Amino acid sequence: MAGSPRRAADPARSLALLWRTGERVNSRGKPGLSIDRIVEAAVGIADHEGLEALSMRKVAVRLGVGTMSLYTYVPGKSELVDVMLDSVHGELEAPGPHVRGWRARLHATAHLTWDLHRRHAWILEVVRGRPVLGPNLVAKYERELRELEGIGLDEIEMDSVVGLVNGYVEGAVARAVAGEETERRTGITDEQWWRAHAPVLSRIADVELFPTAARVGAIAGAAHGSAYDPLHGFEFGLARVLDGIDVLVRSRAEAAERGEPVESAPPTRGDEGSERPAELGGDRVRCPEP
Repeated sequence: MAGSPRRAADPARSLALLWRTGERVNSRGKPGLSIDRIVEAAVGIADHEGLEALSMRKVAVRLGVGTMSLYTYVPGKSELVDVMLDSVHGELEAPGPHVRGWRARLHATAHLTWDLHRRHAWILEVVRGRPVLGPNLVAKYERELRELEGIGLDEIEMDSVVGLVNGYVEGAVARAVAGEETERRTGITDEQWWRAHAPVLSRIADVELFPTAARVGAIAGAAHGSAYDPLHGFEFGLARVLDGIDVLVRSRAEAAERGEPVESAPPTRGDEGSERPAELGGDRVRCPEP
């Protein structure tokens, strides 16, 4: 889903809001109104209508206050979206202690992130060229890294694994959401679409020309009841991503047993003296060169 362009949030004001430092845009405040209430109302609008439909005016109407009252607490929509994004990530918790092993814990975390995106599909509409450095997103990144601590990966590989898994989850959710939007727009479910097309395809498809496609497509379609099952696709792809990470972890362990020094591929670098890109929970941040 394409993100909606928006004015860049003011870093100082966003951080003050994200970390609740007590700073305000001005000294006037309306009794009963707070940043948390404003964010809760904004999330409710975005959940039901999408991020493009969100406006300060709609938030004010939902709260029963004048639009200008909101600016006492939030400088504008861009800063509000930053706080909304961090706020909903506060719903995420670490997998329970019964989930043991890095693979099982990454698998559980990926599912929790999938569920979060399904509850708040507007997250996919947020353009994040730079990360939102709020307490909940930083805490999420910390938890994800801890799942990888001590399994033989260096810091760059740990960071890259977190980015890889988060990137996969976001891509899988985006496909699922796109399918749901198509269903809402057309009024036809995937199952209805499949049933309507199956008889026609059986008449026009040349089994001799496309024998593999005919066989596999028919079996997969019957199994999923549609052309594609988002949850099955998510699970299958996630398992393959974790398989790949497992190969890396095992190779590091085998190298350590042989006493071989192992170096990960260096991060992409620009010209000498430029900044080095690093990952923070799948988002790009800029780290000054040491």
